[in-house]
Amino acid sequence: MTTAQTDTLPVARLSGVELCYHIRAPPGGLLKPPRHKPNPSKPLPKEEVITTQLGIDRDRTALLVMDYQNDIVGSVSGSERTGLLHRASSVLAATRNAGIPVIYVVVSFRPGHPEVSARNKSFSGMKSIGRLQEGTPGAQVHGSVRPDAGEVIVTKRRVGAFSTTDLETVLRSKNVTSLVLAGISTSGVVLSTVRWAADADYEIVVLADCCADPDPEVHRVLTGKIFPRQATVANSMDYVHALR
Repeated sequence: MTTAQTDTLPVARLSGVELCYHIRAPPGGLLKPPRHKPNPSKPLPKEEVITTQLGIDRDRTALLVMDYQNDIVGSVSGSERTGLLHRASSVLAATRNAGIPVIYVVVSFRPGHPEVSARNKSFSGMKSIGRLQEGTPGAQVHGSVRPDAGEVIVTKRRVGAFSTTDLETVLRSKNVTSLVLAGISTSGVVLSTVRWAADADYEIVVLADCCADPDPEVHRVLTGKIFPRQATVANSMDYVHALR
């Protein structure tokens, strides 16, 4: 596939789901580091200004925290990881205080990875090293954003949050029609979930600064040019402010 040259990443590069899970952080990191050292006990930095005015229907909304697992969070370089987890933690606190459901989406496999086909380019490599096996530390949700008692955890065997899961059933049971998304990676679970949710007529908010990708240019193009066609792209402060 070829594309015309522009000042942004050619869209043809966005089709590769091989960007979904990278266990080692690439040089340069994923996100711009915060200007101040994050402290979960303090409010978000003042420079994280409101950029998008959001209207959140608390009775019809759910927050999806996707693939915030130890092995996957570990792919984000240290300083960027700290800021990402701080923002996600702040979003979780605001969501719970507002009485909005939090649903975790994780990817994991049975021992031996019987769900993974050798034809699957994204996951066959993980099968060979036993990555993200059920019950292993790497497959657990990161401690900074761990689920509270009673919060739903949906387990998937593929990239998107809806694929191979009962997420749709859970959302229908809660009368959810609007989704707020935070996930790793932007070109993996977030992209796949946006596409599926948009086709299913959900209203979607993507929290760009609670998503990360091995390629910062891919993250920029997706959040700046692709997602806005089907979702509202905002930052964590926009969302927290909307719930006050």
